[in-house]
Amino acid sequence: MVSLAHLKRRLGQYAAVWVGAFLLSGAAILAGLAFTDLMTAADLVLPAGLALTTLALGAGLVASLASRETVGTKLVVLVSAGLLVLPLLWAPVSAAVAIAFFADRSIEYSQAYAAFQIGVSQVLFPISQALGDGDLFGWVWSAFQWVSTVVGFLSAVVKLWPMLKRLLGPEPATES
Repeated sequence: MVSLAHLKRRLGQYAAVWVGAFLLSGAAILAGLAFTDLMTAADLVLPAGLALTTLALGAGLVASLASRETVGTKLVVLVSAGLLVLPLLWAPVSAAVAIAFFADRSIEYSQAYAAFQIGVSQVLFPISQALGDGDLFGWVWSAFQWVSTVVGFLSAVVKLWPMLKRLLGPEPATES
């Protein structure tokens, strides 16, 4: 039996980690711009952001595996963590990409971004080779970026929507 409440709690934590990684990395890069170049700031912030994001995902996974949940629940959490690790790691990187976009700079000059892209490529390239020829890799990389951004955006909306509803106040009473 799978505990949907536990899965919902873990997905909520995943959303919080995605939003936190995006915002913290973005804020750190923007703060770094006061002292240094964008690429240097990204090279300083991204490794720390990726490490903290990985630790947060790992802590949630270990907490689930150490819990008293059923084996089925633990397996679903493990599989979902495996599927969502790359979109989660994209959160701090996407903050750097967004800042570079608005600054009209090319993020590809960042060594940390290039290392991230190479690492993800080592995971995605065998998949694209198994599915087709080498030309498929560019499409797979683009799909990864879009899917990761959409997953992150949706997780942010799901996490932030209840808070926004509370800020906007209660629904007006209907007259019957």
